[in-house]
Amino acid sequence: MDAQSSAKINARKRRKEAPGPNGATEEDGIPSKVQRCAVKKSIRERWRDREKEEKRDRSSICCFTPQGLRQPAPFSDEIEVDFSKPYVRVTMEEASRGTPCERPVRVYADGIFDLFHSGHARALMQAKNLFPNTYLIVGVCSDELTHNFKGFTVMNENERYDAVQHCRYVDEVVRNAPWTLTPEFLAEHRIDFVAHDDIPYSSAGSDDVYKHIKEAGMFAPTQRTEGISTSDIITRIVRDYDVYARRNLQRGYTAKELNVSFINEKKYHLQERVDKVKKKVKDVEEKSKEFVQKVEEKSIDLIQKWEEKSREFIGSFLEMFGPEGALKHMLKEGKGRMLQAISPKQSPSSSPTRERSPSPSFRWPFSGKTSPTSSPATLSRHKAAAYDISEDEED
Repeated sequence: MDAQSSAKINARKRRKEAPGPNGATEEDGIPSKVQRCAVKKSIRERWRDREKEEKRDRSSICCFTPQGLRQPAPFSDEIEVDFSKPYVRVTMEEASRGTPCERPVRVYADGIFDLFHSGHARALMQAKNLFPNTYLIVGVCSDELTHNFKGFTVMNENERYDAVQHCRYVDEVVRNAPWTLTPEFLAEHRIDFVAHDDIPYSSAGSDDVYKHIKEAGMFAPTQRTEGISTSDIITRIVRDYDVYARRNLQRGYTAKELNVSFINEKKYHLQERVDKVKKKVKDVEEKSKEFVQKVEEKSIDLIQKWEEKSREFIGSFLEMFGPEGALKHMLKEGKGRMLQAISPKQSPSSSPTRERSPSPSFRWPFSGKTSPTSSPATLSRHKAAAYDISEDEED
């Protein structure tokens, strides 16, 4: 028992005296386990600090979520404003640097916004992106003001309010906006800057209705989109009035709704029939052209194929029946074989002549007479005849 207890005590001493992972012992007063826990804790703190920084960055980048992204922008008379807090305008430097989340830069843009088009949307987009943290307020003038100062509109004021409400860059809409901005209106809506294109806007007996805004340092210029405007769209409709009148008559609108007279209505119907006939004739011409083109292409293909086949036929015919064709070689070979078969081979002159033994005489059956032996004269005659035959065959 004493031996076992002494061994355990020695083991504990060795563990205590053993250096830690950083080479420190208990004598140095730095416990190794506590240091490891402290390192883990610092890592957790770093992660927490990092998450806080990321949240702070996200809030500084987009600290205001516009309501118009998911539903129409509200009207200004439907929003409750806390007037107990004093309102202090921000300078251009502060707005460009970035304001806190709870204090966005309030930018105001006004207009008629008749026949809302991409030029209007681009102007509002520029006004929204003037500063890092912007709250865009859009003022829309009423029909009465617009008809008095500018002219008749295609869309009424409710339609124009609704069109601006559904633009994604708008945060608030002011109905019945004033034609000229007064200090009372700017203070009521707590406006920091007014956004509009830099071209002087002459109206209501003034060379530039934004002159006092520019002098106060509250003007933020935007760029005008060239090539499209409400006046341009109306000009297109007036220029092609007959086309659009006929188009709406086809779609079921009555002449009374379009303010078209009886004579013009009949004229438009006649023009429509003439256009239909012209279209049919044009379609027939196009189809006939396509048919002729297809026939020409097929005829060209047939001619090319015929030429290729004829060349092949002529070549094979010449190879067979030409002056150096296969048929001539076949005839020559056949003629040579026939001549070799008919004419005997001549013995060379230097070789000694051998006398043939007389062939045995032919005897008729059942006869006792023997055939007479051929005489030398008859033999010579037979040889001459054979020679003559061989010469004729060669010729």
